[in-house]
Amino acid sequence: MAGEKSLMHCFAYTPIAEASAADWEAFNKASDAMPKNIPGVIRVWHGKLASPLNLVVAADGADRKKVASGEKDVAGKLMLQKREYGMCMEMKDADTLKAYSQTPYHKVWSEAYAKVRVAGTTTYNILGQ
Repeated sequence: MAGEKSLMHCFAYTPIAEASAADWEAFNKASDAMPKNIPGVIRVWHGKLASPLNLVVAADGADRKKVASGEKDVAGKLMLQKREYGMCMEMKDADTLKAYSQTPYHKVWSEAYAKVRVAGTTTYNILGQ
């Protein structure tokens, strides 16, 4: 609903092509259990994006840092990162976002997540009004 006061923590990610059905099942199960195991997480959504996000990024880490720092003329190779899956967690408030990664269950969930995604995400947070 418009005007909700909660916070939405969302991210898109690139799946690991070799992830097994068991890896995906474990990730889905761990994700679905977050509201029961992390205080302040109200509900979660996760799945394949209706339209993938295509990101063009500098292939070299040093070049990425230069671009991120605001340098305008950075020469180097580019690569495409296709974010095909996403997840959103509705959280009670910004304090929940700060605390959730410190909960014991976050480690359980992170281990399952690491088996289905390429490292790196496109993350954003929406603050309720």
